[in-house]
Parts: sequence; structure tokens; C-alpha cells
Amino acid sequence: MLVEPKPSDFRRPLVADSPALPVKLDRGSATPLAVQLAEELRAFAADGRLRAGDRLPSTRALATQLAVSRTVTAAAYEQLHAEGWIAGRHGSGTYVTTAPPGAPRARPRPPRAASVTGPAVDLRPGAPWVGGIDRAAWRRAWRGAADRAPLSRPERAGVPAYRAAVAEHLLRHRGLRVSGEFDEGGRGESVLATGGTTAAVGEIAASVLRRGDTVAVEDPGYQRAVAAFRAAGMRVVSLPIDADGPLPDAVPAGARAVYCSPAHQYPLGRRMSAGRRVELVERARRAGWLVVEDDYDGELRYDVAPLPLLAALAPDVVVHLGTTSKILSPTLGAGWMVAPPQVVTSVLEHRDETGTSPAAAGQLVVVELARNGDLGRHLRRLRRELSERRDMIVKALRGAGLDLLGDDAGAHIVVPLPDPAAERAVIDAARPLGLVLDGLGRHHQGRQVWSGIALGYAACSREQLAAALPVLAELLTAPR
Repeated sequence: MLVEPKPSDFRRPLVADSPALPVKLDRGSATPLAVQLAEELRAFAADGRLRAGDRLPSTRALATQLAVSRTVTAAAYEQLHAEGWIAGRHGSGTYVTTAPPGAPRARPRPPRAASVTGPAVDLRPGAPWVGGIDRAAWRRAWRGAADRAPLSRPERAGVPAYRAAVAEHLLRHRGLRVSGEFDEGGRGESVLATGGTTAAVGEIAASVLRRGDTVAVEDPGYQRAVAAFRAAGMRVVSLPIDADGPLPDAVPAGARAVYCSPAHQYPLGRRMSAGRRVELVERARRAGWLVVEDDYDGELRYDVAPLPLLAALAPDVVVHLGTTSKILSPTLGAGWMVAPPQVVTSVLEHRDETGTSPAAAGQLVVVELARNGDLGRHLRRLRRELSERRDMIVKALRGAGLDLLGDDAGAHIVVPLPDPAAERAVIDAARPLGLVLDGLGRHHQGRQVWSGIALGYAACSREQLAAALPVLAELLTAPR
């Protein structure tokens, strides 16, 4: 908390025959208040705001003005006296002197970062651009969904029209060809509706895997998936990653499944190389792994076409997961799973046994958005908007001399930092300035290996982002 000058302090001088000098002390800083006060007065004397012969207030009067202990002001004066900046005159007071030759120069205080006005700007990744949803199209889709007759029995596999819309979406936007024709029961087909990625992971763990099975998950990676596997009794182990993606050789012997996000690794934002994809699926076939491919924002690529999905390379060992929560809104609670027949059968049997099924309402809204062409129009707007926002960030941060990680894709980018301490310092310093940030530390299962800020740019408005970038650049380039 800053000790700011009162308005009355600007009407009376801090020292006799000198302009008003508003002293600021930061109670939240790790620097002792006495050291801060000495630095302030030293700087005033060095830059001419205090001149030789100016009389300082007594330690008691200055302590009262600043609402600090007299011990603080006395310690600051003692330090300045020892350095030769001030001198006491018996019966008269304390005066500024001309700095003696060789006296230490005033240390410039680091510039105080500007702050964002208004509500805090949330720059954490994982949220969609809901501000860009056409509200007329949104209302039209909900009305269209409501016009359909209510279901008398749950659709365990998902609403057939939704599954057909997903098949068309995957073909158009992800190059994955799956059947768009579904029978009433849906058994044996490759596409299932889900409640989202985390819900799908939980279903796979509960229906296909067994308690105690070992699952390797990218580290850093999606911690909700980790929690879902652990909640089902899985033994989750860290799978380290490099520039090409997860390291297949690091998967322990006896593992039953590998979870990864090859199109846009979460949270580092990199794309798994073609060679690593082939290596991973070949190892999966030899070792009997089930590869769970989380394609949470694979539609959002701005530079080149995405590499083929793992599900296209190896549909026999890959479960492909997708969601509408990153391209539309988590309000819908709708996702999808494309899986080998035996996995589909196991998941459907689990749903029958537990009486669970994904909610149909969100699926029907997606069907209407797709039927009216509103989904395709929204995706085109979304890609254009997020690409431009990413360009804004790259220009601002690289212009400030900062390095960036991540492909030209998705809705977040990573600013690497040297160590976990620097990461925590930036996050802590950002909040009082009106910025809510996310670090890579919380995305690790074990020892933190990667440090930096995972910077999301979809949840806020473009105006908020533009206002936040100068503050963010100053914060990230500040000496630590």
C-alpha cells in the first residue's frame, strides 16, 4: 500500500523555503520504509528539488505526516547524515548540505508501473471470445432448439443431428473424415457427444481403463485431465516434452494410456512435429497404449493448415476429443469424442449402467448454429479477431525486447521467464496494476521445469487488451 500525500500536503511545503515534495512510501514493498524514505530524500537532493540550505522537518513532524513510526524517520536521517547529504545545527534543525566529493549518488527509484483503469483485465488462458458471438444468431439457435420436441428418453450417444453436425465440422475444419450416418442406438459408431473434455476423460478412465492403471500426461499439461484420471483411481505420471512434443521414450513400461494436446500443446502452445506424431502412434500400437488426443482449440490456426490429427493417422489406437467451450461458450456443455469401436462400446455401456448422458440442450443449439451457417461465420470472425489480437501482443512484447513461445494459433501465448521466483513476482506485481495473470508453475504435476506467463487474449475486450499491453510490457521488462 502506498503512503500517498494528502491534498493539504501540496498546500504547505515539506521543508521551509522549498517547493512541496510529496513523499511516497510503499508499505507492500520488501524494502524497509526507512530505506525508502532515505532514497526519496536523497533523490530530491540529487535532482535539485532540495537545495543546499533547505531545512527539513523534524523526525517527529515527518513521522506524523507520513503516518509512520518516528524510528523510521530517525533511521533515514541517520543514514543521510552519515552519507553527508544532511547536517544538524544545534537549536536550529536539520538542513540539506552540498553533497561532499565522492558521496554516493542517489539511486534512481525504479519507475512506478502504470496501471489499468477500471475492472481488472483477466489475461489467463482457457476462456473463449464470447463477446464476438452474434447475439441474434445465439438467440435464433436457442429458439430453434426449443422448437424441437422434448426427449422422452436420453440419447446416450448424443443427439443424432448433433453427431452428424460434428462429423461435418471435423471434416471441414480438422480434415478428419468420420461417418455422418448414425442409427438410433448409435452403438459401434465412432462419434459420441460428450459434456466436454474433462467429462470425456473421466468417462474413458471409468469405462475403458481400470483403477491402478498408469496414464502418462504431458508435463506441463492440462491439470483438470490429471485430476479426472486421478479421481478414477489412475496412477498419473509426468510425460516430459521438448520442442517436438511429448517424449515417447519417457512413457513408463506397462502404461495403459497417454494424454496429449498435439495441435496446440497446453499450455506451451507448440505443435507436435510430424515425426513425433508418427513415432508416438507407432509406439502406441506396439506397446498397447490408448492415446487420448485433446484437440481443444485445433480450429484456431492462423499461419498454416494444421498437421493431420492423430486420429487420422491411427484411428485404431487414438481417442480424439473436442469441445465447443473454446470456440463458442462453456454455457453449452457440449463436446465430442471420436474413438475406436471398442472404446465407444465401453463408454456407452458405462452410460447405460450409470444412467448418465451428455445434456441435449447444448447439442441442439450447436445443431441450429450449424444448420443456419452461423457456426461457420462465427469461426471465420473468431480466427480473424484472435489473429489480430495475437499480432498486437507480438508487436508490443517483442518490441519491448521480450521472447515469446507458441505457434501462431489458439488464444494464448507464453512469455518465458528465467525461474519460478520471477514468475511468481510478475503475477503478484500484476494484480495491483489491474492485471490477472497465469504462470506455468500451476500447470506442472511435479517439479517445475518451465517458467513463464501463459497469456490469454480471448476473454477480454480488444480495448482492454490494448490498454493492458503497455502495463504488461513494463512489468515484464522491469529488473528483478
